[in-house]
Amino acid sequence: MNILVINCGSSSLKYQLINSKSEEVLAKGLCERIGINGGAIIHQPADGEKIRWEKDMPDHTAAVKLMIESLMDEQTGVIHSLEEIDAVGHRIVHGGEKFSSSVLITDEVQREVEECCDLAPLHNPANLIGIRSCKEVMPNVPMVGVFDTAFHQTMPKKAYMYGLPYEYYEKHKVRRYGFHGTSHDFVSARAAQILGKDRKDLKIIVCHLGNGASVSAVKNGESVDTSMGLTPLEGLIMGTRSGDMDPAIISFISKKEQISAEEVIDICNKKSGVLGLSGGLSSDFRDLAESAEAGNESAKIALDTYAYRVGKYIGAYAAAMNGVDAIVFTAGAGENNSQVRQLIGQYIGFLGTNIDEEKNKLRGQEVILSNEGSKVVTMIVPTDEEMAIARETERLV
Repeated sequence: MNILVINCGSSSLKYQLINSKSEEVLAKGLCERIGINGGAIIHQPADGEKIRWEKDMPDHTAAVKLMIESLMDEQTGVIHSLEEIDAVGHRIVHGGEKFSSSVLITDEVQREVEECCDLAPLHNPANLIGIRSCKEVMPNVPMVGVFDTAFHQTMPKKAYMYGLPYEYYEKHKVRRYGFHGTSHDFVSARAAQILGKDRKDLKIIVCHLGNGASVSAVKNGESVDTSMGLTPLEGLIMGTRSGDMDPAIISFISKKEQISAEEVIDICNKKSGVLGLSGGLSSDFRDLAESAEAGNESAKIALDTYAYRVGKYIGAYAAAMNGVDAIVFTAGAGENNSQVRQLIGQYIGFLGTNIDEEKNKLRGQEVILSNEGSKVVTMIVPTDEEMAIARETERLV
């Protein structure tokens, strides 16, 4: 089967066409600045060069049509007709409590995803636009929704409830949901395969450390806790997000700066994290690592604070599972930034991780970082959310 994987944002559309039998990525690309002047599509066929076309796209339907044209183009295309696309897998950020697994997208599913929009107002509306646009262009192609929140629906109530009046959960479903679930599922399953063990027999902590970052506790193959909450703002310090903090800070800053609570939340989402801690230097861990090595104190503080928070979560989840067999680093910084991993390693050595300094210099590949005989195996496993979505789509279709 050829499966088209779609990740739709408010003004962008990422795509990959994957042959599910060989798991080869036939082509991938990005439509950017949809509905904005200066639109463009960046398309790359397998083993080919990236090609960029400047093309305004008034809406997502136009972007989907342009994507199909690119996939079928005589020079850059990898298919000859729409009939060669057997199914479409859509990334959907928030499924609330309604969706604990991937589903075939029906009109009823679309309505239920729409009901979750107030839980993810920046993401779910865009995801729905992508679904509707693809249905308009490919009305007879089956479509699957894969939810970021689904993997974490196995969390017990004690892990997802907040210390708030229970009526807020009953009335508004205020609880921890967690995100990056597709990545945590994929990476924990792959880690078990590398170790030659059944995931149901392991306690795994997955550290998804990208610009958005989260940690999960995966016990016997199920997520039992995760760091992100009702929204992706809770948990670790991230690229631009504050992560955990005293909720009273919101009203405190609001009064001191004479700005609304919504504006403070916007700052917490877009101007905080390591970007804010570094004095606005960068949200990119590569920039921060270089600056810290050059003696920039703000960059060093940002990295140290970030690593400290990750280390604390790892310790907490080892306690939550009453032990840990493997700690896995994944995503941008987790896979590629040895300095970040080394800083985190300072806080988790008590678990018996015994990370090898030379192995820790490796990046972007599957590797066991800990020395042989270590009590807890520490490893890098590159994530592949698009492949995970393709696999789920194939399974359902």
